[in-house]
Amino acid sequence: MTKTLIVPGLDGSPAPHWQDWWARTDPNAMLLDMGDTGRPVREVWEATLAVHIMAHPDSILVGHSLGAVTIAHLLARWPGLRVRAALLVAPADPATSDRTRGFGALPRERFDVPATLVASRNDPWMAFDHSRQLAAHWGAHLHDIGHAGHVNAASGFGPWPAGKALRDDLLARTARPGVLRRLFGARPAPLSLPARRLA
Repeated sequence: MTKTLIVPGLDGSPAPHWQDWWARTDPNAMLLDMGDTGRPVREVWEATLAVHIMAHPDSILVGHSLGAVTIAHLLARWPGLRVRAALLVAPADPATSDRTRGFGALPRERFDVPATLVASRNDPWMAFDHSRQLAAHWGAHLHDIGHAGHVNAASGFGPWPAGKALRDDLLARTARPGVLRRLFGARPAPLSLPARRLA
């Protein structure tokens, strides 16, 4: 079963945040401990996520806000990591706050894994048009969630089954043989049948 690694954002994802609900209701999901979520350090967050990916290869990553930014940086800078797909929910523009500015400019490189970017039209942490541009740069599918704030507990996102459905859609898309070959460079071995003897 594919592991779901959930990456929280600034100040973490305590209950009733949808990430906390997801981790408690999905036995194959893990909410990662990123250390001090109140004073995030980009290098520490990237290294922490990389370690978990190496421990759980071919996992799907689900990030919110600064967690989505961390995933984006990692996919752009560490393309060799074995990641199956990524769900990036309401990525935050690091320039919005002094506490996140150290994460620098968001990458523009195209990801080598399938990804979905969930964007809100009234997100105070990133304009919708910016999200649309990032999705195009990253080669990610843009999911317009409407006017949903920052898609967090303050916006009413406690239990969020639709988030799991988006994850499941990514899993279904990556289950197709062509996608798996692109992800892992695997080519099916030629079928070899024993020669039939003619009577």
